[in-house]
Amino acid sequence: MAGKTIHTVGGIVVRGGARPRVAVVQRSKDDLWVLPRGKLKRNERAVTGARRGAVEETGHRVRVREFLGAITYRVHGRQKVVQFWRMQAAAKPSHEVMKGIAAVEWLPLAAAIRRLSYPLEKLFLLNVGRHAMLRSKRRLRRRARAHAGMAKPGRRRSIAKARADKAKIAASRTAARTRPTMLQRVLGRLAR
Repeated sequence: MAGKTIHTVGGIVVRGGARPRVAVVQRSKDDLWVLPRGKLKRNERAVTGARRGAVEETGHRVRVREFLGAITYRVHGRQKVVQFWRMQAAAKPSHEVMKGIAAVEWLPLAAAIRRLSYPLEKLFLLNVGRHAMLRSKRRLRRRARAHAGMAKPGRRRSIAKARADKAKIAASRTAARTRPTMLQRVLGRLAR
């Protein structure tokens, strides 16, 4: 008889820079390269567990972004579900890496895909990795614009612009109501 499902959570942890890099970790027990992840503790929220696992395995503080998907497979007759989030890592490590991790490498996406040991993880990273990297690059560009004083207009300006646009639309509707329609013009010509 099959046991309970094993729930694991982790992340595609991206570190910014000129070329964003993805974290892959090598486990000590079998020397396999995997994406950072960990088993979900009892009564722990999935997002909290994913953050904890990423910090323990990479040594970097992370910010959890959007959910990217999940993979499932069988381990010793039990179903295992691994949920992944996109995570943004701090530039420098702030914690020691846990004992079960032999090495952490930050690689470009293509190299990270090649380094992973499990074909299912390679396929997953191939499918969602570009999305995670693009989101990371966009975030870096926005941050650079903000530091250069070229940030997008603030909320107050957006509200003022929306009100101005709304006023223009209302004015054009009023003007449209006062102009005779095509039918009214035709009927006016026929009445003459």
